[in-house]
Amino acid sequence: MHRTQTLRVSVEAHREAVRRLLAPLRTPDRIERLPLLAALGRGLSADIVAPVDLPPFANSQMDGFAIRSADVPDGGTELRVVAPIPAGAAPDGLAPGTAAPIMTGAMMPPGADAVVPIEQAVPDSFPAPGEPATVTLPAAPAGNFVRDAGSDIRTGELALAAGTYLGPGQLGLLAALGLTEVAVYRALRILLVTTGDEVVEPGSPLGPGKIYDSNGTLLESAMRQAGLAVTRTGISTDRPEELAALLRRHTPDVDLIVTTGGVSKGAYEVVRLAMDGHDVEFLGVAMQPGGPQGIGTFDGVPVLGFPGNPVSCLISFEMFLRPVLGALFGSPAPRPKVRARLAEAVTSPPGKHQVRRGTLQPDCTVRLEGGAGSHLVSALAHSNALIHVPEGIAALAEGAEVEVWML
Repeated sequence: MHRTQTLRVSVEAHREAVRRLLAPLRTPDRIERLPLLAALGRGLSADIVAPVDLPPFANSQMDGFAIRSADVPDGGTELRVVAPIPAGAAPDGLAPGTAAPIMTGAMMPPGADAVVPIEQAVPDSFPAPGEPATVTLPAAPAGNFVRDAGSDIRTGELALAAGTYLGPGQLGLLAALGLTEVAVYRALRILLVTTGDEVVEPGSPLGPGKIYDSNGTLLESAMRQAGLAVTRTGISTDRPEELAALLRRHTPDVDLIVTTGGVSKGAYEVVRLAMDGHDVEFLGVAMQPGGPQGIGTFDGVPVLGFPGNPVSCLISFEMFLRPVLGALFGSPAPRPKVRARLAEAVTSPPGKHQVRRGTLQPDCTVRLEGGAGSHLVSALAHSNALIHVPEGIAALAEGAEVEVWML
């Protein structure tokens, strides 16, 4: 039998409940090894220790002359130019009193401990190959424009921790370490169900009392952008037996069920009715929008019931599902959080964490887009940020500092 909780719980408490619900999905059988590029957007399942030094050898940071720093006094001196060192070559040792033309990234010759940039040389150009030449160089301290072996990361050091989100920078590091594949968590398989007799598919005739379904497109695109594998059933009717049958057809093939609509306290809330006999709780979260929530299991499969208003269901995803999946599986990446100042005053209902849509502007102020209503899809479409007004704050003046999550 499903349960109904009349008291409101905090945003943090409900997020922790979602984490506990989904934590059992983090099992060894959900780990796979993928080529680096195929792992883009996934989360690491285990620590990666550097198998080599980066860089693997001391190399030049500039085009210039490799020298022994002890050969050049403070006033500079003239040195004999020896064979150049291109990138990729293994050079011979550098004899005292000589300077070797060296290219950026080329290996430092044994004995050399500094590089003088070509711009500081007289003449400030490399001699033609094979021609005897000298060059006058200023003094340079040991280590000047030299990248030491292991100065980026040393063999045996932690390169990336388990749970790290794999973006281009992380995959580039793994490639630099010589790795070709990596162990990651599989993408979570989501069953997304939109409910409501009043909802019709975009492109269909819009009869009296009907609205087009935006929740399906809104949530599916958000989930796919977050790297999730989404199965979308289309719109379910308000007949609970049909919804329950639909869910049973898909439960063997999914990791999580997400529904939109049918979780409030009305007499015909289809998700509530379809969950009869299952371990699902319906409760209020101290949040606006997105207060009504459902959480539990249906035939052993985790289920989250989001509200039916478009902004409410997206805020529910951003506040609960997205951060929990990132924390458990390393993907998706967390939303960037910044501090900004309100471009206008804002009020918030007592006892609720309010999430408003807004636009972060170049001067680090954030402008509200639309009102607090959970139906304002146009305001959402024109926003690039979520503005947080924590529970317990009834009003904030223009210029007040707030936390902003970038979308």
